[in-house]
Amino acid sequence: MRIKHLLMPAIAATLVLSACGGSAEPPAPPEPTGETQAEIDERNDSIAAARAAEEARLEAEAAAQRREDQRMSDEADEARSTLEAVVQFDYDEATITAASERLLRAKLPILRASPTIRLRLEGHADERGSTEYNLALGNRRAVAVQEFLAGFGISANVFTTTSFGEERPAVNRSDEAAWAQNRRVEFVITGGQIVTSEDN
Repeated sequence: MRIKHLLMPAIAATLVLSACGGSAEPPAPPEPTGETQAEIDERNDSIAAARAAEEARLEAEAAAQRREDQRMSDEADEARSTLEAVVQFDYDEATITAASERLLRAKLPILRASPTIRLRLEGHADERGSTEYNLALGNRRAVAVQEFLAGFGISANVFTTTSFGEERPAVNRSDEAAWAQNRRVEFVITGGQIVTSEDN
């Protein structure tokens, strides 16, 4: 009887131990936290695409600025060329010809847009006639140009006039073609800045 009483607790203890033993499956690992690799790849792709788009935008802006700078440079060069275009005169004359009038009228918008510009009008003559006469003729031509432009509202302060007579021929020959080119007024920019239409 005593053995039976001792045996029962031992069996009960064995059953309890076996129930708690290794026959049960191990617990499942915890779920991973944070981004998945696919999510990381998607984020990196999005960042790379945003950077590429920004670089493309900056390059497009830079290219547009280069084109604008070139356009303005070309416009300024054209304005300078127009302003410096030489006007010519008939033999022994200081009257503005029709061809010279067209050249002078083309200068007007540039002069109006460029109030700081200063020009020296240099009168010239061909070699025929005396030195004194040609100096006086060159001066009359420079003054005729100044008065023509002043008639369109261009201030006399913009100009100075001088004459070189026959001393500085454009073409150093003695024939009709050369003389025609030597009877002229040249325009020399001495100060200020040419303002184009886009600068206003």
